[in-house]
Amino acid sequence: MSSGQESVFTEYETDTSQTSKLLRKFKETPFVPIGMAGFAMVVGYGLYRLKHRGDMKMSLHLIHMRVAAQGFVVGAITCGVLYSMFREYVMKPKE
Repeated sequence: MSSGQESVFTEYETDTSQTSKLLRKFKETPFVPIGMAGFAMVVGYGLYRLKHRGDMKMSLHLIHMRVAAQGFVVGAITCGVLYSMFREYVMKPKE
């Protein structure tokens, strides 16, 4: 690129560290990382409970854990959409 041209992606070129990108994404959409963390917690709990499932079949246990993890993620995404709609339409200053 010649020195006379400006870069189109100046915002992305200045923020190159992974931590700054993650913090920027967390500020833009806070419920996505919350959903990811909840998914990881449900999976961790499922692995812990796998040892103490009693006489429950393995497939049934895995189905329950999958439904719980997906439910947490869908709930977090739904809360994020409702939050962004609230911020856009209710908290938006009147023009």
